[in-house]
Amino acid sequence: VPVFLFVAAPYIRRYVAGGRCKSTARLEGKVVIITGANTGIGKETARDLAQRGKCSARVIIACRDIAKGEAAASEIRAETGNQQVIVNKLDLADTKSIREFAEKFLAEEKELHILINNAGVMLCPYSKTADGFEMHLGVNHLGHFLLTFLLLERLKQSAPARIVNVSSLAHHGGRIRFHDLHGEKSYNRGLAYCHSKLANVLFTRELARRLQGKFQRQAEFTANALHPGSVYSELVRHSFLMTWLWKIFSFFLKTPCEGAQTSIYCAVAEELDSVTGQYFSDCQPAYVSPRGRDDETAKKLWSVSCELLGIQWD
Repeated sequence: VPVFLFVAAPYIRRYVAGGRCKSTARLEGKVVIITGANTGIGKETARDLAQRGKCSARVIIACRDIAKGEAAASEIRAETGNQQVIVNKLDLADTKSIREFAEKFLAEEKELHILINNAGVMLCPYSKTADGFEMHLGVNHLGHFLLTFLLLERLKQSAPARIVNVSSLAHHGGRIRFHDLHGEKSYNRGLAYCHSKLANVLFTRELARRLQGKFQRQAEFTANALHPGSVYSELVRHSFLMTWLWKIFSFFLKTPCEGAQTSIYCAVAEELDSVTGQYFSDCQPAYVSPRGRDDETAKKLWSVSCELLGIQWD
């Protein structure tokens, strides 16, 4: 058995790594925002996009922990030579912070070509955001919903532009529980994560539907969602059991670099120029659960999200 594992190990790792983004697209003059890019797949996505072209993209790392963000940005600047990797504070658990981030960005940047809604929380003990939203729903869905709303006009003005929403295979286990969105009647941390990832898929679907026909060419604006794979990262930090299991089985998990490939693919691949409202895994289209294809639920979630956030988004 040990000999077999030794021989098979490279093949197992190759299988676990999954698909890779093969696009050589350059991003000169482009402006990119990546939420939660101070660590994990967000950081690796930022690293890749920062080195695409001689005069590379301006990459904005939007994160809550400025110190960690600056450390990541400094590392990426040193490695890529791109001095336009900057950090701005964004706390997705606080709508005031989201609005402040957007206001600062819009005042300083005239264009936005790629928005990657990457940040997320997983397996949190029951808690609420500053605005009273259940933490998974508030950060993973409502925070990114509001951020996208606030930046949408700048994206439209900068078209062609792309929105990339990092969801998960876990959306298959999710339901949108309109009668108990904030888990006040019953709460399970694993299911709460699944529900929020389903919300990401439905948001992407409805956003793409609403944007269709708004441009002369659909290639001018796309929105897609993705599953990055099971990645060895800090995302499971709220669960001692999952942290322990992740360490034991790390050989069978993607590295953050491998996990970032589908995010990068959705952000730059030329063949996706006119593809919108889709869901990807391992740099190829993937199966969406029946609940993730329910247009009526998507429309209702959109309406309820606007109501919770106090915005009008028609």
